[in-house]
Amino acid sequence: MNPPPPPRARSGFLSAAAVACVVVLLLTGCSGSGSGSGSGDTGLAAGTDGAGTARMKIALLTHAGKDDAFWELVRKGAATAAAKDGVELTYANDSDPAGQAQLVRDAIGDRVDGIAVTLAKPAAMKAPVAAALAAGIPVVGLNSGIDAWKSQGLLEYFGQDESVAGAAVGNKLNGLGVKHALCVIHERGNVALEARCAGVKKTFGGETENLYVEGTDADAVDAVLTAKLRQEPGIDEVVTLGAQFALDAVGSVKAAGSRAHVATFDLNNDLVKAIRAGNVQFAVDQQPYLQGYLAVDSLWLYRHNGNISGGGVAPVLTGPAFVTRTNVAAVAKFAAAGTR
Repeated sequence: MNPPPPPRARSGFLSAAAVACVVVLLLTGCSGSGSGSGSGDTGLAAGTDGAGTARMKIALLTHAGKDDAFWELVRKGAATAAAKDGVELTYANDSDPAGQAQLVRDAIGDRVDGIAVTLAKPAAMKAPVAAALAAGIPVVGLNSGIDAWKSQGLLEYFGQDESVAGAAVGNKLNGLGVKHALCVIHERGNVALEARCAGVKKTFGGETENLYVEGTDADAVDAVLTAKLRQEPGIDEVVTLGAQFALDAVGSVKAAGSRAHVATFDLNNDLVKAIRAGNVQFAVDQQPYLQGYLAVDSLWLYRHNGNISGGGVAPVLTGPAFVTRTNVAAVAKFAAAGTR
């Protein structure tokens, strides 16, 4: 599917007062308010950027669950890019695939200029994405759906190849002498999470098995994981797929009296502290802040300069990168600032 042509910039208009202000400014200078206090009024019509052009409207629509710290990092990156580019950004999320699909339809109805979307459940997103493209709205993918973005006609993709990341973890576990790994999947049907554990299994030389938990219920996660570790004392590594679940796993290992170590995908400030303390062996950082930033910035670049990262045929990879006790200090200050 050919991408829609970059939309033409919408023209903005200056008010009569603003025109007068510009004229006076050329002669004697003009403040944004009569008081001369510098109110910050640019004299531009509402919803325009500094060049008098209507601001580009972008919708970032994810499958994030409620109060998930990982997605706040994505959102912060997107907001930073939007502020830099003068973009009007709308963020919305729904962990239910039907709900996320409706968010895309709502964005089409709102006549946005671009959509950035996750494809955690690609089949559910196929029809609404096609509708956006049919409406002439460029769509980019991020975080989830690396195997689906091209077939669904998205312009670009920003994220981690989860199969490659999982394989890297499997190799790292081999190097650590692990014998029996438990991969904890906190959301059934999420293609990215399944790919991570499949990647681990592909390269890990020991025994590996998956454990499914309900990630939206922390108490349930702890109970199920603790029970599993008690039932199988031979498990010597717990691999979680999100930073908060690694922190939960540390408690479960202790409660079960298990000898297992904990490793995880993804990073946050609390996880950085856990690595420094030696409670978590390592984290695989896919840089969610960068994913959000690049997704928004790419749509701006496509509109204003026709740029397509990766030529529309290759993803832009944001990971994996291992964060361990030996290099964690290098990212600690960024994690403390809420951007890693």
